[in-house]
Amino acid sequence: MVSILYTFDREFMKKTFEAVDEHVDVSSAYLPLSEETRGCSDELREASVEDVDAVDENVFEIDPDVVVRNNTFRAGEFRYEEEYPVVHVRHGASFGRDEVKTTISRLRGVVDTALAPGTWWADRYREGFSQDTRVEVVGIPEADRLVASDPPRRRHVLYAPTNHNYGGGSYLDTAEHVLDVFEDSDYRLRFRPHPMDLSEEPGRSVTERCRERITDLPNVVFDRHQTPTESLLDADILLSDYSGIVTEWLHTDRPFVQFTSVASEAEVPKLGYQTRRLDVETVDDLYENGLPEDVRRRQESFRDELGIPMDGRASNRVATEVTACTQ
Repeated sequence: MVSILYTFDREFMKKTFEAVDEHVDVSSAYLPLSEETRGCSDELREASVEDVDAVDENVFEIDPDVVVRNNTFRAGEFRYEEEYPVVHVRHGASFGRDEVKTTISRLRGVVDTALAPGTWWADRYREGFSQDTRVEVVGIPEADRLVASDPPRRRHVLYAPTNHNYGGGSYLDTAEHVLDVFEDSDYRLRFRPHPMDLSEEPGRSVTERCRERITDLPNVVFDRHQTPTESLLDADILLSDYSGIVTEWLHTDRPFVQFTSVASEAEVPKLGYQTRRLDVETVDDLYENGLPEDVRRRQESFRDELGIPMDGRASNRVATEVTACTQ
């Protein structure tokens, strides 16, 4: 018996549901939508299926009370979407990448409940989805552990930009530059490409060059964590662009650098210390003094606009909303 059925097609997407499931008090499991997601989680029970491509058949065989998705994988193609309540909770909450527009266009008419990270997303959901779609603000489940966490204060820096092909981020322009900056420095750099830049060109070639170079850099680690929470907890400073990891990082109240040299034509929202190129002196200043006062004020203004509840209870709220759909 499975009451709540989670679905996702990329391994890194499991983090949303791993955060939520510990607060669920009914039976649950996840349905792998690709070979990549078979056996990928030690925390979620996996629904055993023979053919991951037979999505409708698998859902109807499992017969859950509710299907929960954090993706737009083949949205609108399945019969189960008409037969079962479908809840969407975002994987990641990037701001400035047209992610919301993509979500709405693909999931309109497909989801019954849309759980928004903050009021900014909720307002756009209400404008874009039909009036039959219930919208609630819940926060970002995978960021709960970051709330009120203490920085390591060990000169640890995390580099984690968004992906190139789908996010049009800064990776191609900044990856090797970041290694140049931190080589021979007294910082410990954790180098974390987006998972899609591990497998798809042109990001893959950049990743392979950087990974080979990192073997000769004693103060640089190639991040092998499947999900980013542990890496975020271990960082004093974040280097990113407009990746969804940025809105998670906002929960830490620690300084971060936003690279503005993105591949797309989108404007990088002003949520951190912005630059096209970086130097160690800037990192020193941010480490010792935090964000400049004008940047901090600007960040606080943006946080208010995004309206993300950062109280460490997003997972509980999602669990409550999803469980309500089973009754």
